[in-house]
Amino acid sequence: MTKQASESRAGERFSSTGFIIAAIGSAVGLGNMWKFPYITGKYGGAAFFLVFIICLLLVGLPVLLAEMAIGRGGRGDAATSFRNLSRNKVWSGFGFLSIVGSFMILSFYAVVAGWTLKYGLQSFTGSLYANPDYAAVFGAYAGSLQPIAWQALVLLLTGWVVARGVSGGIESFNKVLIPGLLILLIILMIRGLTLPGAGAGVSFFLEPDFSKLTPTSILVALGHAFFSLSLGMGTMLTYGAYVDRRQSLGSATLAIGAGDLLYALLAGLIIFPTSFAFGLEPAQGPGLIFAVLPAAFASMPLGAFFGGLFFLLLAIAAITSTVSLLEVSVAYSMRRWSFSRPKATALTATACFLVGIPAALSVGGPLGDLVIGGRTYFDWLDFIASNIILPLGGLAVTLFVGYAWKRVGDEVGLSALWFRIWLILVRYVAPVLVVFVFLFSTGIFRVLFGWGE
Repeated sequence: MTKQASESRAGERFSSTGFIIAAIGSAVGLGNMWKFPYITGKYGGAAFFLVFIICLLLVGLPVLLAEMAIGRGGRGDAATSFRNLSRNKVWSGFGFLSIVGSFMILSFYAVVAGWTLKYGLQSFTGSLYANPDYAAVFGAYAGSLQPIAWQALVLLLTGWVVARGVSGGIESFNKVLIPGLLILLIILMIRGLTLPGAGAGVSFFLEPDFSKLTPTSILVALGHAFFSLSLGMGTMLTYGAYVDRRQSLGSATLAIGAGDLLYALLAGLIIFPTSFAFGLEPAQGPGLIFAVLPAAFASMPLGAFFGGLFFLLLAIAAITSTVSLLEVSVAYSMRRWSFSRPKATALTATACFLVGIPAALSVGGPLGDLVIGGRTYFDWLDFIASNIILPLGGLAVTLFVGYAWKRVGDEVGLSALWFRIWLILVRYVAPVLVVFVFLFSTGIFRVLFGWGE
């Protein structure tokens, strides 16, 4: 690391509270807002929720603590932290792989975040509800050039936050938006729970159905426990580099996990009561958000207002995640090429925008018919980053902490008993389960055993 970059990063630190809030902001994304409620209802309600918590304890939280420890111990970007602790280019290569993964995710995630911004604006103005064929409305929008402009707006907002630094930008931004997100969730949850027929939605979401617990449902819970905490993409490792030595990483891990889970639960208590109250089909995944729920808001008193709040909520959740994703590449650029933070941010965001343009045009747009191996450009970015790079990054973290880094105990700061339990999980349990995540997410389990979506 050059002297300029080192001095720049040395002055960038989170406060204790700011770190936890920023990490929750990174973890809470669009997946929490629609995927977690959807898979919980589909795979057994409260029974699935129990399995998810077990998976979170066995793989999610141990890997989260490991990533933050590497970041704080190495005091560098995702690649440099590994190298500072091991002096081995192989481990640094795995760190670089996570940087590539976060960049790829941001390039298509910004497109989806742009959808939420546009829908929020249209809902507040009422124009969203002019045509009741909401699937056609979304198709027409996705098939135009408009998503590129909204993608650019998301990256401009994200870049503005990241360019302002860690404490003055990322921390301050999350300290405002994460509590605001919670307030919006509570308002919309109260609205959803007070709708006629909302009880059926709550039952669908939280009533246990152990008959739905199959190998597939367990693997889905395992995968979501890994992906929901932003693991394997370098974000928690990068944020860990900005954590004060006095911060308890164990306590922070529990707080981040609890916050991530709370936001997902509240989202479920919005989406399913609202869907059932208006007789909508809740098992549509992302299509539920843009093609189905607008019909519910159109039928609801003050629906344009509550719909606007809902899409604003989604936009906030998305942008708190895009901030952490961009920071991974910016931190690397600052170290690798001695760029100032504003320059690194501008160049990285621009590159991400250019890579993301084909993604914006491949969801029903001009590039929608360009399908290779059954996937569009958008789908391939998602598949490679989420299903291959992230599990490999998570596996590298567990192996590095479990076997290569001899002084990890000095960094995690756990009591002797909890350290032994954590080390057992990181060495013997988490690596196996992360391999299961990889085999499931890539479809290998589906081919071999028929376990899959």
